[in-house]
Amino acid sequence: MTATLRTKKERPNYYIVIRYKDDVTNKPQEKWITTNIPIKGNNKRRAQDILKEVLAEHERHKVDLSSNILFLDFMRQWLENLKHSLSPTTYSGYKVILNNQITPFFEPKRIRVKDLTPAHIQDYVNYKMKSISPNTIIKHLRNISKCLDSAVRQNLIAFNPTKRIEMPKKVKYTGAKHYNEKQIEQLLKCSKGDPLEMVVLLTVFYGFRRSEVLGLKWSAIDMDAHTITIKHTVTYMHGEMFMMDATKNDSSYDVIPLGEMIKTELLRWKARQVEYKKIQPNDYFKSDYVCTRFDGRLIKPDYVTDHFETLLRQSNMPIIRFHDLRHSSAGYLKYLGFDLKDIQTWLRHGDIQTTANLYLSLDMDAKKEIASKLNERFVNFTN
Repeated sequence: MTATLRTKKERPNYYIVIRYKDDVTNKPQEKWITTNIPIKGNNKRRAQDILKEVLAEHERHKVDLSSNILFLDFMRQWLENLKHSLSPTTYSGYKVILNNQITPFFEPKRIRVKDLTPAHIQDYVNYKMKSISPNTIIKHLRNISKCLDSAVRQNLIAFNPTKRIEMPKKVKYTGAKHYNEKQIEQLLKCSKGDPLEMVVLLTVFYGFRRSEVLGLKWSAIDMDAHTITIKHTVTYMHGEMFMMDATKNDSSYDVIPLGEMIKTELLRWKARQVEYKKIQPNDYFKSDYVCTRFDGRLIKPDYVTDHFETLLRQSNMPIIRFHDLRHSSAGYLKYLGFDLKDIQTWLRHGDIQTTANLYLSLDMDAKKEIASKLNERFVNFTN
C-alpha cells in the first residue's frame, strides 16, 4: 500500500491517494481522501504531515480498504489492534460483548461497514431492550461507537451511525444500602475469626473497592511511615482472575494514612499468617497479598460476594451487597460531620458528582428524622 498527494482543478485542495490491492478481486485500487487543506499558502508540508498520519493509521489497523469488509470483521480487527493499549480486564470485557452479544445479532445480516446505517444500530438497541438493561446496552453502544469512530477516521464511512440513534436512557441504581454505626460495630464483631475478617475491616475503614482490598500487598504497606499505597487490584471476569499492578483509574491510585488501630490489626493478622505457614509448611501458598485464606491462597472476588451474604445471614444482619460497605463508609463519614469534598477524597472518587449522588442517597436517614419531628408537631394540628 502506498500513498501520495494529488490535486483536483475543480477543488483546489490537497488530496491523499492511497493505492492498494483489492482482497476480493486482487486488482489494484485507489482511494481518495480529502485533507481540506488549500493548495495556496505554502500548505504542502501540512498536507504531507496528514498523509503520514493517515498512512500510519491504515498500516496500524491493517484495514481492508476494498469497502467490502463486513462490519463484524472490521470490529474484530479494531479490537485486536487495540489489545496492546487496553488493560486485560477491559479487553476481556470488550471481547465478551463482541462475541456473546454483538456477533449473534449482526453475523446473519452480513452488513458491510460502508452500508451500516443508524437504522441497523437502532434495530440492535430495540432487540436488546427485550432482554438486557439499558445500562448494559449503553456499554455495547460505546464499544460500537469507538469502533466506528475509527472507521470514520480512516474514511471508510462518512459519519458514525451510532451517534444518530435514540440512545437508551441510563437507569440510576437505587438499591444501594448502608449500615449505621451500631450495625458496623456488629458486623466487625461477627466477622472475627471469619475468612473475610480483614477484608471487612479494611473495607469499612477505608471504603475500599473489592478489587482494591483483595489487591492489597504487604509491600504496599509502610509500617514505619504509617502509609498504605493503593496500586494493586485483583478482579475476576468471565471465569478468569486478573491480578494487576494498576488501579481502576488515576484517581484510585493514592497513598493513604495507616491508622494505629489498623496497623495493630494488620500486624496481628501477619503473625497469624506466619503461624499458618508453620502449621502447613508444604501446603501453604506463599504470596505478598494481605487478604488470603488460611492456606495462603488469595481470596477470590466471587467468594467475597457469596460468603459475605452467608456471613450476614448467619449473624442475622440486614442483607446488603459487599459494595454497600463502601457506601457504609461514606455514610459513617457523613454521620461524623465530614463534608462532600472530604468524602470524595477518602473514597477517591474521580468525579465529585459521583460522591454527590451517593451523598444524596445517604440523606434518607436525615429525611426520616425530619419526617418524624414534623409528624410530632403536625399530629397536634389535626386533633
